[in-house]
Amino acid sequence: MATHNNPEFSIIIPVANEGAALPECLWRIERGPSEIVVVDGGSEDASRAIAEEAGCRVISLPEPHRARQMNCGAASARGQILLFLHADTWLPDRALDRIRAALDQRHVLGGGFARRYRSPSLILALTSRLAGLRNRVVGWHLGDQALFVRADAFKRLGGFRDIPIFEDLDFSRRLRDLGRTVSLTPPVSSSARRFTARGPLRTTWEDLLLTRKYLLGTDPNDLCQAPPDRLKTLQAYERLS
Repeated sequence: MATHNNPEFSIIIPVANEGAALPECLWRIERGPSEIVVVDGGSEDASRAIAEEAGCRVISLPEPHRARQMNCGAASARGQILLFLHADTWLPDRALDRIRAALDQRHVLGGGFARRYRSPSLILALTSRLAGLRNRVVGWHLGDQALFVRADAFKRLGGFRDIPIFEDLDFSRRLRDLGRTVSLTPPVSSSARRFTARGPLRTTWEDLLLTRKYLLGTDPNDLCQAPPDRLKTLQAYERLS
């Protein structure tokens, strides 16, 4: 039975100046069987105060680096199940029940949720459908899909690799190699804000080019050594700009 000192779920939220998005994200989380660990990456807004007021455990790091933030949160987590959640992503109703039911199958190690964007864009609707196909066919999920994993499996994998981009895809691929993963519905609801500056079509195309380079073996650190016009895409991809 889950207790305050022995929660079933540890929900880990990396933030960097997420004061506008965080309240709604936290409001949608079921509190009973879970602890919430917010790992702040040097926010200059009210992110930390909002998390503390909501009863979250807050850990502070000097600068934003999503892989390090999530690993730091996982290191202090007490739950048997780890759920990594972006501050601009909303969990569906009964999300924890759905995760619990999936992990009642002993051979399932983790997974993520289907995703839809809070946008009327047909491009983003198509992107979400294609992502759903990827989830079902190869079992890979991205960070804005509420990645979840058994705590012992996370430790066996050594957590997220210390890379500046694609830490989510790297982890999801290694988790799938370790055992079975699942994709759950109904979908999480994710902000479309990173598509605003350059538009859904251009941002999606540049995402695909970056992903292709990564899957073909380009070092994620080299991907970040981009000319100035590409840095905006990288920053949007990481949502830490």
